Amino acid sequence: MNNFSTLMGTGNWLGILSTILFILGFYFTLTFFQSLKSGDVRIIRQNKLAAVISIALGFLIPAIYNLYMINKMMQ
Repeated sequence: MNNFSTLMGTGNWLGILSTILFILGFYFTLTFFQSLKSGDVRIIRQNKLAAVISIALGFLIPAIYNLYMINKMMQ
């Protein structure tokens, strides 16, 4: 059990989550560009907001985790 927890630790799961968020951000960015042709303002805003949130979380989650780990190591 210890080897599994070392292999699939929190950092690895956060890396997977971050990658999924970047893929979602890329998807919403592409659908944003596609929805510009249709001219539906509601869908354009939703896609833009979803893309920004996904990409921002993709960057922020690992950064916050790294700050947490540095804080724990300095104690």
